Amino acid sequence: MPQLTCKKLCLGYDGHEIVHNLNFSVERGDYLCILGENGSGKTTLMKTILGLNSPMGGKVVFEKENKTGGIGYLPQQTMVQRDFPASVWEIVLSGCQKKCGLRPFYNKIDKKTALENIEKMGLSELKNRCYRELSGGQQQRVLLARALCAASDILLLDEPVAGLDPKVTEEMYSLINEINKKYNTTIIMISHDVSAALKYADKILHIGNEVFFGTKDEYLNNPSFNFSGAGE
Repeated sequence: MPQLTCKKLCLGYDGHEIVHNLNFSVERGDYLCILGENGSGKTTLMKTILGLNSPMGGKVVFEKENKTGGIGYLPQQTMVQRDFPASVWEIVLSGCQKKCGLRPFYNKIDKKTALENIEKMGLSELKNRCYRELSGGQQQRVLLARALCAASDILLLDEPVAGLDPKVTEEMYSLINEINKKYNTTIIMISHDVSAALKYADKILHIGNEVFFGTKDEYLNNPSFNFSGAGE
């Protein structure tokens, strides 16, 4: 059974449908990139998978009974979030909040998980630094570590390299790819970067006027899309 399946999904807001009859599934260990123009429904789809939005039709089916409990989420950052006055340790550890349940404190397992993810992201030397003092790339790694604390089964990433310079962007893409390949974590990532999608993803979901779901090779060979210069 796939980790995640969207069946006849219809998405929209204020009674206006923007995505109609969307069908796709994600297997464990997949790296799926969601492409499409602004306003095509990419973020709405991601919020629907998270249970933050209700679909206008169809349904989202999870492999696990705990549904979104196995999902870590890295949203687009706002200026307010970039200026958050907390330490790297505090922010990463906060990713374990959902696992605490009714416990009013973090236990040894939570703290061990946070420390492991800080090390995975190469943030050990920054553990006690204030988040607002970090560079954009360092902040994104902190948020990625936090998302991994929330869940290591599936990571939903909404434009994780937005606002980063080319060198840091490539480092972030490599880090996400390592999480996917080394730890078999399923990646579902919204991106405007077709070249990066074709370099790293193994499956593509394109939504908009043209809807496509399939492998990277099938996407490249689809005559509905233009790839001149992409992936070079």
